[in-house]
Amino acid sequence: MRWETPARHGTITDVTSEPAATQRLRDLALLRRVRDRIDREYAQPLDVEALARGVNVSAGHLSREFRRAFGESPYSYLMTRRIERAMALLRRGDLSVTEVCFEVGCSSLGTFSTRFTELVGVPPSVYRRQTDRAMAGIPPCVAKQVTKPIRNREVRVPEPGLA
Repeated sequence: MRWETPARHGTITDVTSEPAATQRLRDLALLRRVRDRIDREYAQPLDVEALARGVNVSAGHLSREFRRAFGESPYSYLMTRRIERAMALLRRGDLSVTEVCFEVGCSSLGTFSTRFTELVGVPPSVYRRQTDRAMAGIPPCVAKQVTKPIRNREVRVPEPGLA
């Protein structure tokens, strides 16, 4: 019997006795559990390491596989989920921007404002003023769908003075 050395390093699915398709389905189920946890616990202090521990994999492996399955990193998905909730709270209008920031699980107002602006195209305070006028009379369930932030690509904000 002759052993051949593969040209590349194998993956877990290459060295298990399970068929690759079965293993991939199990991996996807774990990734859906992570995504569901983010959806449920977005306001909690979550980080990639904690999410990875919850499914017994390394943070790097989780990040790579999550991006491969869903097109974005777990952190990006978490921040997008937080911004979606922040948009709803800002439309409601009874909390300040700072209160909304902490309500959705962000610990830094600067990071929250920066990410909000990247995804929505305007800072949270401007969004709040604009939606007060624009969303008057629109049911909240419709407003949520219409104002959903853009995932996987950020809003391009024109630079001032470059026309």
